[in-house]
Amino acid sequence: MKESLDNLALPAPSATIVDRLRYLIKLSRLTQARFAERVGVDPSNISRMLSGHNPVNEAFINRVVVDLGVSKPWLVDGVGVPFPRDIHARTLAGGSIVASHDSQRGAPVYDINVSAGSANLSREFTDDRIVGFCQLPGLNPQYPLVRVRGNSMSPRLQDGSWVSIRPVSDTAPILWGQIYVVVLDDYRMIKYVRRHPDPSMIILHSDNPDYDDIEVRRSDVRDLFLVENILNFEIAI
Repeated sequence: MKESLDNLALPAPSATIVDRLRYLIKLSRLTQARFAERVGVDPSNISRMLSGHNPVNEAFINRVVVDLGVSKPWLVDGVGVPFPRDIHARTLAGGSIVASHDSQRGAPVYDINVSAGSANLSREFTDDRIVGFCQLPGLNPQYPLVRVRGNSMSPRLQDGSWVSIRPVSDTAPILWGQIYVVVLDDYRMIKYVRRHPDPSMIILHSDNPDYDDIEVRRSDVRDLFLVENILNFEIAI
């Protein structure tokens, strides 16, 4: 079953928005009811949309776009791809940014090295670890900023870079080729995640050619965080 889902074909250009929703549900590996819960709607409402009894309304579309990171032009009109690469891991321009202490002014900056340690990363996002808040155009204030150390992802990520990361549920589809923070039992890493020929495995790839690829079982992954933005400059804290 997993293999067939991994190779699930995109809906044809002539497909309807309902076809694209059905594709997303299959891709998510959720039941229709669980998918509805994931995007915060009543299961009966999505059932009526998929059966054609109710129109797919704007509010529902926006929930799918925001909660799943889906491209709105693709979902509505079939234009482009469902998860466009260029909306992820954008490198934001800047120089030296001063982190404000006003929580209304941007994303929380945590005194955490995301590329080292073995602790559950989510549990480290406590108020006492916040060292400031950063506001930049294109930076989502809901997602934490954390530090990256080492050169395995150089030159894309420099030693000392900051990244904005979004937690990913264990049922969400992996966006192949994107940069993730991958949390395992014994350690955590920041890598490109690539498709493996064996659907039960994933490949963790470094940008630095001096580092070999790492093969990991999907079942060994405890948490995933998608890198939304990269800040290759200093934040003064």
